[in-house]
Amino acid sequence: MSNFTEIINKDKPVLIDFFADWCGPCKIMSPILKDVKDTLGEKVSIIKIDVDKNKPLAAKYQVRGVPTLILFKSGKQVWRQSGVVQKKELVSIINNN
Repeated sequence: MSNFTEIINKDKPVLIDFFADWCGPCKIMSPILKDVKDTLGEKVSIIKIDVDKNKPLAAKYQVRGVPTLILFKSGKQVWRQSGVVQKKELVSIINNN
């Protein structure tokens, strides 16, 4: 948990993808997130968190459905959405934060 706090407290935006191995939409999100990272490079960190292996963290952020994407900036949650989000929308949201 302390590592997670360190990660989200960085100055650059950190996009957390709460996912599960058994989740179909999560598998769709994976290449989208890779494209976003390829597009934005060092402007953003993208971290995938398996909700089945990190139940306390998922509970802390009240993740009830997967995938749930949460964008943090300097430790604060600035955006959140459940379900598949398209690359263009994600890039725009990250650039605006």
